[in-house]
Amino acid sequence: MARKTDIPSSYYGEPRKFDPTFRGPIHNRSCTDVVCCVIFVIVILGYIALGTVAWIHGDPRKVVYPTDSHGQFCGQQGTPNVNKAILFYFNILQCANPAVLINLQCPTTQLCVSKCPDRFATYLDMQYNYRYNKSYWDYYRQFCKPGFDNPSKPVAQVLRDEDCPSMIVPSRPFLQRCFPDFITRNGTLTVANKTNFKDGLGKTRSVVDLRDAANQVTAVQQGVESGITSLLDAKEVGMKIFEDYASSWYWILIGLVITMVVSLAFILLLRFTAGVLLWLIIFGVIAAVGYGIWHCYWEFSTLRGKPDADVTVSDIGFQTDFRVYLQLSQTWLVFMISLSVIEVVIVIILIFLRRRVRIAIALLKEGSKAIGYIMSTLFYPIITFVLLAICIAYWAVTAVFLASSGDAVYKVMSTQSNCMYSNLTCDPETFGQTNVTKVCPGSQCTFAFYGGESLYHRYIFVLQLCNLLVFLWLVNFTIALGQCTLAGAFASYYWALKKPNDIPTCPLFSSFSRAIRYHTGSLAFGSLILAVVQMFRIVLEYLDHKLKGAHNAFARFLLCCLKCCFWCLEHFIKFMNRNAYIMIAIYGKNFCTSAKDAFFLLMRNVVRVAVLDKVTDFLLFLGKLLISGSVGVLAFFFFTRKIPVIQEEVPSLNYYWVPLLTVIFGSYMIAHGFFNVYAMCVDTLFLCFCEDLERNDGSSAKPFYMSPGLHKILRKGDQGAKLYTGS
Repeated sequence: MARKTDIPSSYYGEPRKFDPTFRGPIHNRSCTDVVCCVIFVIVILGYIALGTVAWIHGDPRKVVYPTDSHGQFCGQQGTPNVNKAILFYFNILQCANPAVLINLQCPTTQLCVSKCPDRFATYLDMQYNYRYNKSYWDYYRQFCKPGFDNPSKPVAQVLRDEDCPSMIVPSRPFLQRCFPDFITRNGTLTVANKTNFKDGLGKTRSVVDLRDAANQVTAVQQGVESGITSLLDAKEVGMKIFEDYASSWYWILIGLVITMVVSLAFILLLRFTAGVLLWLIIFGVIAAVGYGIWHCYWEFSTLRGKPDADVTVSDIGFQTDFRVYLQLSQTWLVFMISLSVIEVVIVIILIFLRRRVRIAIALLKEGSKAIGYIMSTLFYPIITFVLLAICIAYWAVTAVFLASSGDAVYKVMSTQSNCMYSNLTCDPETFGQTNVTKVCPGSQCTFAFYGGESLYHRYIFVLQLCNLLVFLWLVNFTIALGQCTLAGAFASYYWALKKPNDIPTCPLFSSFSRAIRYHTGSLAFGSLILAVVQMFRIVLEYLDHKLKGAHNAFARFLLCCLKCCFWCLEHFIKFMNRNAYIMIAIYGKNFCTSAKDAFFLLMRNVVRVAVLDKVTDFLLFLGKLLISGSVGVLAFFFFTRKIPVIQEEVPSLNYYWVPLLTVIFGSYMIAHGFFNVYAMCVDTLFLCFCEDLERNDGSSAKPFYMSPGLHKILRKGDQGAKLYTGS
C-alpha cells in the first residue's frame, strides 16, 4: 500500500527540464493580460475624471471651516464674515436637544464673530442696565444678528425671533467655535468661578448643563464623543507636541539618517560576515531581552510594597507624562511578563529550527552578494515611497472634495416643539413669503448641512467606495511593480553563470522596463484580486463597528469568522502574488500561469519553503528590531540628557517621548524598507535555486548556477529533512 507521502511528482506539475539556451529572465516576451491592462487604464482615466468632478463640486472649506446659519463661511475672503473667523452659538443649551441627532446641526442661531464673549451677561440684564449705561448694549450687540439695533424691543419677541442670544458666557475659541471656558477647581467644574447661573429666561442652570450641551455640539460636528474639558486638554497637549516637534525636528532627522547608514552598513557587512553577524544578532537579542527581564524584576521588587507604587494603571487613567507610569509596580510587572513570553518564544524557535537557521543564513549570505553587485536595488524603495505618497495624497484629496460636495441645504427651525414644519427643507429667499412664520411664530430658515437632491449627490457614498477601491488597487499595483522589478534584477544575478561578468548591464532598469512594457496587465490583475479582498475586510470592519452594541450573539460570531477567513485569505493571496510576480519577472507569462507555476514549484519543494518563509523572515525581523532598538536607545539617552558630551545641545522638551517614539517608529520603517529589498532578494533566489535543482545536475554539461557553498549547505538540509520525514 502506498503511503500518503508518496505523491507522484506529476501531481504538482512536471519538473523543469534542462534548457541549454536558458540564461535567466527571458527578453523576447510579449504583453500579458492585455484585457486587464486596458481595464486598468480605463479605471485610471475614470479615477482622474472622478477627482476632477469632485474638485469641481467640492469645497474643502465646508469640512474645515464653520458655517453660520446663512450658510456663509466664517473668516473667509469674499464674504461679510471676512473679519469674523469664530462661530458663536446663540443658545448652546439647545445643542443638547435630541433634534441635533436628526438635523446634524445645533437647533439654534449661529453667528460668525470676531471674538468670543469674556463675561457672563443676559439680555434681560443688558436691557435693564441699558437705561443707565449704553456700553452694556455696545458690548452685547456684537453677538446679535447683523443690523439689529433695537434694545427697547420686548424681550419675549427678541428671544422668540432670536435677534440676540438670551445669554452669553465666558468662552474661548476651539476648532474655530466658541465653547464655554471650563475650569476645574478642587474637583468642581466651573465657568468664571461659577457653578450655577441664570439662562436669560430666569431659570437657574448648572455648569454641567453647559458642558453636556458643548459635548453634544462637539460630538455631532466634529465626530468625537469626549467632553469639552478633555478636548481642551487635548488641544493643550497637541500644542506642546507641536512645540516639541518644532524644537527637535533637526535631531529626529539626524536619528533617521543614522538609521539609514546603519541599515546600509548592516546589509554590506552581511556579505562578508553573514554567519557570524546573524548569530551575534540572535544571541544579542536573547541577551538584551534577558537583561530587560532582570531590570523589570529589579524595578518591580523595588517598588513593590510602596503605597504610591501599588496604584493600578486604570486608577490613574491616561497621563501625558509617561514617567508617571514608570513609578507603578504594575507597569514593570506587565513589562516583565511580556519580555518573558518573548524570550521563551525566541528560544523555542531556535531550539526546534537550529538546522534551518543554518540554511537561512546561507540564503541570506547569498542575498548579500546579490545586493552587493546590484546596489541600486537598495534605493528602489524610494520610488515605491514616492508612488505610494502620490496615491495616498490623491485619494485623500478626492475623499475630502467628495465629502464637501453639494449645495447648502436649509431647514425650518422652530422653538416650538409642536411645529408641523420643523426639519422640513426651505428656501431662505422665499421663506418670508410663506405662512410658516404665521403658523409657527419665531420659525427660521437656517442652514443645516451641505448636500443636495441631484443624482450626483445621492451617490456620494458609492463614489467614496469607488474611490477607496481604486486607491487600494493602485497601492497594491505600486507594491507589485516594485516586487516584479526587484525579482527581475535578482534573477538576472542568479542566472549569470560567471558572476559578476555575466550579470547584464543595468539589471534594475531593464527589469523595470520589462515590467511596465509587457506586464502591466498581469500586475494589475493580481493587484485587483488583493484589493477586492481588502475591500471586503474593510466592509466587515465597518459592520463590526456598527454591530458592537448588538445583542445578537450569532451575528457577532458569524462576523468574527468572516473576518478571520478574509484575514487568512488576504495573507495567502499576498504570498501567492509575491511568488507569481517572481515567475512573471523570469518567464514573462500571464498572471494565472505564473501563479500556477509558482504554486507547483513551491509544493514540489514544500520542505524547503519552511526555511524561506519562516526562518529567514524571523532573522530579518531580529535585524530590524536590533537596528531600530539600538537607535531608539541612543535617542533615549540623548533626549533625556544622559550623554554628558552633548548635554547642552539637547532641546528643551515638554514630552521627551514625542521625538523618541518618532525616531523609533521612523527607524523601524527605514530598516523595514531596506530589509524588504533583502527579503525579496531571498525569495527570488530561493525560487531560482529550486528551478536550478530541477534543470541541472551539477555536471559539466548541466552546471549549477548557485554558489558551491549554498549548494552544499542546502543539500545537507535536504538530507536531514528526508530523514525526518522518513522518505
